[in-house]
Amino acid sequence: MARSKAAAYKTLEITLRNGIGIVTLNRADVHNAFNEVLIAELTQAARQLGDDERVRVIILTGAGTSFCAGADLNWMKKMAGYSRAQNVADAAGLAEMLRTLNDVPKPTVARVHGPAFGGGVGLVACCDIAIAAAEATFALSESKLGLVPATISPYVVEAIGARHARRYFLTAERFEAAEAYRIGLVHDIVPLAHLDDRINEILGPLLLAGPRAQRECKALIRAVAHRPVDDNVIADTVQRIATVRASPEGKEGVAAFLGKRSAAWIPEELRRK
Repeated sequence: MARSKAAAYKTLEITLRNGIGIVTLNRADVHNAFNEVLIAELTQAARQLGDDERVRVIILTGAGTSFCAGADLNWMKKMAGYSRAQNVADAAGLAEMLRTLNDVPKPTVARVHGPAFGGGVGLVACCDIAIAAAEATFALSESKLGLVPATISPYVVEAIGARHARRYFLTAERFEAAEAYRIGLVHDIVPLAHLDDRINEILGPLLLAGPRAQRECKALIRAVAHRPVDDNVIADTVQRIATVRASPEGKEGVAAFLGKRSAAWIPEELRRK
């Protein structure tokens, strides 16, 4: 797929290139902070790219020096005057955006080149793979403002565990990329100058795997995580592998492996010569 620009957005820049959808938070003047427009547009973009058959992998990053600073101060001022019903509706929009990003049926990669605070940490946690520059910093800063990281909490706690959440939710302290790696928020850290090289190394294996298999893997993880290994779970896994084995992609993948050739879904430039 040639490099192209997707539909115009006010707060995002979306580029499609060689099967990769690059979503850039494009509010550099406010460190890519959330407002209601960005939330709505990111929800829409995640759905569109998730449904676009040309797109194999989605990368989320930010313009300027920051990844995402969380909530926009002007947006927060406006929310302070909201009624409870308006606050519920507003929070529901943010929660839906996070769920949509988390549930995209394709691999998602967070490219964290700079500070990620508050809701920005939530975005990182919603992505399947997170690669951070060693220079990046993080904070779950809500309690410092008298707030709670409510809508991001299911994804952040899943990423770092309840024990680490008990520290960083309560202290709102900043921590470095090395600590983000230690507690499981990011998968890898590299110097900023090598961030894109590392992401490109990840993209190769992602493009070699079957797109339906990846979608089914994400669904499988949601189905078995934090559940006892009982008869229901075992029966479910049996049905899932049987269904995938009988699918066209499953048959093609096995045939390609046995025939020592590239599977049909692999981009031409990555195929065996």
